[in-house]
Amino acid sequence: MARKDDYEEEELPKAFQKNREEEELPKAFQKNKEEEKSKKMKKSNNNQAKHKKERKKNGKLKLFGKIVLVLVVLLAILVGSIFWFVTNKLGKLQLVKIDEGDLGISEEVSEHLSGYRNIAIFGVDSRDNNLDKGNRSDCIIVASINNKTKEVKLISVYRDTYVQIEGHGLDKITHAYSYGSAPLAIKTLNTNLDLNIKEFVTVNFDSVAEAVDQLGGVSINVETQEELKYLNTYIDETARVTGKSNAKVASTGRKTLNGVQAVAYSRIRYTAGGDYKRTERMRTVIEAMANKLKTKNVSEMNRFIDFILPKVYTNITAGDIFALMPSATSFKISESIGWPYETKGITLDRWYGVPITLQSNVSQLHKEAFGEPDYTPSETVKTISNSIVTKTGYGK
Repeated sequence: MARKDDYEEEELPKAFQKNREEEELPKAFQKNKEEEKSKKMKKSNNNQAKHKKERKKNGKLKLFGKIVLVLVVLLAILVGSIFWFVTNKLGKLQLVKIDEGDLGISEEVSEHLSGYRNIAIFGVDSRDNNLDKGNRSDCIIVASINNKTKEVKLISVYRDTYVQIEGHGLDKITHAYSYGSAPLAIKTLNTNLDLNIKEFVTVNFDSVAEAVDQLGGVSINVETQEELKYLNTYIDETARVTGKSNAKVASTGRKTLNGVQAVAYSRIRYTAGGDYKRTERMRTVIEAMANKLKTKNVSEMNRFIDFILPKVYTNITAGDIFALMPSATSFKISESIGWPYETKGITLDRWYGVPITLQSNVSQLHKEAFGEPDYTPSETVKTISNSIVTKTGYGK
């Protein structure tokens, strides 16, 4: 008979063995094992929830990133389109380069006027749309922009003012443009008035007439019968030059003038005030055009821009104008100044308007236009002033 030791004990099913092992373990140990198992299950559930939350968050971030990317692309397209539109328009300008180092701006003046951007505006009476030298600048206006306040002052310089023109001696300032185009005209303004002008815009009076018509006319107050008489006289000449109709103005008072009438109005110089009053009328027409342009919608402004830009001769680049545009809406014409303030006529080879004196008139200009009550003119201005007094005998 075989003994128990002679054979192996019959193997139990695994599940039964496990249950029996657990039964044989101490109860405290079994409890700890169950708690550990519970913790593992809880940790596993937490990890699953965390991963699910992270996947959801990452999905949102990816969606948000795509939205931002699309917005950036759309913005880039919009900015690019605007830049293309503006540069395309400004590309129609008659752009000319000038040597800014030879415009007669001293370091002292540059420092004094560092807060101002002064731009020369020349109106020439050209018959063939040539806006270069050979044309006298019958209209000379300095648009002075205060960079901080965006206030704009229009300074009209009388065309017959007796000044020093480099290479030509003492002469009427209107001749500077004819002798050397915009560069010499700018240099003459800078050296005689202590200015820092680097930029200019030249337009033909004929194009002004067309521009006014494009705007649908401008509102001007014809004040006196004498003004009305000369206005209608100049209408005939202006109409002949521009090839437009010569409709007359019937009466005094506030009128909507067409292009020919507005240009004729700006040319009146034989009423009381002479050339001084004429420059005031020129500023009045410019302001009236600016005010009328503000009333136009985008489409109308677009047509006006397409028309006027090819008729403008300037050294202001498209990039400079584009950079200026964001603040352009805040510009406001606050004052119009006629310069020089005190003059006396003299006839030499022809009639001239002599500043009495150049030095004192420059001091007054810097006080009124640039807020410098104790301004002392440069040595260059003092020298020119003394030359004028010596030549004319007109001093204080």
